[in-house]
Amino acid sequence: MGKVKTPDLVNLVCVVFGNNFKYRLKSVLDLLVPEFGQVDFVSKPLDFSSFTSYYKKEMGEGLESRIVSFEPLIHPYELANAKKITNSVENELSISGKRIVNIDAGYVHHSQFVLASTKQWGSRVYLRHGIYAEVTLLFLKGHFRSWEMTYPNYRTIEYIEELEKVRALYMKKKRKRN
Repeated sequence: MGKVKTPDLVNLVCVVFGNNFKYRLKSVLDLLVPEFGQVDFVSKPLDFSSFTSYYKKEMGEGLESRIVSFEPLIHPYELANAKKITNSVENELSISGKRIVNIDAGYVHHSQFVLASTKQWGSRVYLRHGIYAEVTLLFLKGHFRSWEMTYPNYRTIEYIEELEKVRALYMKKKRKRN
């Protein structure tokens, strides 16, 4: 029988996308930092619009995203609460009932990148409060690798390179704690 162990702490990230992003990111971070702690990494601008037209009616065209890492490490079970907070921030920033940003909560661990979702699917595991988790990328042989069910943007080298930067930062934070 295996022994129950305390899981590793993980690096909370939010993948934030919208249009007119240069102006919106500060508003988003002003609401997230008090909840999650100081930001220690913001990715370069990443294309989002070319992967789906799903958000076009609500948010318009020219959507771009940023991957934001938060300094404090968290326990993995906190992901459900983080997703509820990001949903609340999306609603708070909405204009006339339409979101101007989408915020996906997730975490980076040395072996995986996990995203939270409110949508049930066969590849997702229920956490709590109506929130599911999915291992979106697996770290194998020195790089993040995608699955068949991985969203197209997370399959690109641009997204993977930025997430690998967060992973390197996470590994430094983890070593510092030990």
